[in-house]
Parts: sequence; structure tokens; C-alpha cells
Amino acid sequence: MSAELSSDGIVVLDTNVLVSLYVFADSRFAPLRSHIEAGRWQVVTNEVCLAEFVRVLNYPLFKLSAETQIAALTAYQNVAGATSAPAQSTTKVLLPRCTDADDQKFLELARDSGAKYLITSDKALLKLARRLKQSGMFRIITPVAALAEICLTDSAATTKVFV
Repeated sequence: MSAELSSDGIVVLDTNVLVSLYVFADSRFAPLRSHIEAGRWQVVTNEVCLAEFVRVLNYPLFKLSAETQIAALTAYQNVAGATSAPAQSTTKVLLPRCTDADDQKFLELARDSGAKYLITSDKALLKLARRLKQSGMFRIITPVAALAEICLTDSAATTKVFV
């Protein structure tokens, strides 16, 4: 991850979003994946979150071939920067507890990386969105809300004032 990158461009994707983007290539979210692959948002991950993605790729329910699993993991790793330490401060801000303990790692990664957004479809994480927004930390948003943010950013970037 580039040291020059501001937190405005850092995002965390939870596993269900990764599956939508990198396994099923959900066409509704193609602009989100394009935005990430163009480097407009920097996705960060860590060993724990990446291990969960690998575990989910192996779910018998998905019936993914080894080649498909490797392709999904490689595509994601090509855009995701690894982080292991807090970006801003050594003092860790306390986070609310997620009702699904398995999802706490995404909250911690978003906090520790200085992310602007945690993008998720997970109901347990989305329940915490209001509390975290009020705290001034990262925002928890759905992929649909992320697409709206992209549209706002892109339209602001292309709007020029001529005098």
C-alpha cells in the first residue's frame, strides 16, 4: 500500500462482497470492481481476512474448481494491499462489538488501516453503520451505496468550471 494514499481512497471489502466481485462477477457491481482495478480506491486486507476468503472459496456449496478459486484469489490479491499495523496512530479506538464475532476482523481492519469505507452486504455489520458514522471513523456501506459514492466522485471530478 502506498504511503502517499490518503484514507479517502482506502476501502475494506468483506468476504460476501469479494465473492460477488471476484467469484460470480456480479454485473451490478462491475463499476465498483472497475473503480478498484483502476486504482481510484485502494483495497486493503490482512492475513486473517484473506484467510477467510480462501476458506469461503473452498465451500462445497460453491462447487468451485481449483482453477476458479486460484483465479478469484489472484485477481483480488492483484488489487489488494496488505496491512498489518495501524495507519495513523498506535492508540486503537474501541469499536462496537459485532453480533457476529467472525465479522469483527473487518471492523478492526477498517479502523487499523484508516479506511474510509467498509463495504459489506452483511446484516450484522450493517447494523453498526449508524454508530460508526456518528463516531467519525470509517463508514459501513453496501455495495449499492459504494456505487453511489463512485458516481458522486466521478461526477465531481468531471465537472469543470470555465470562466
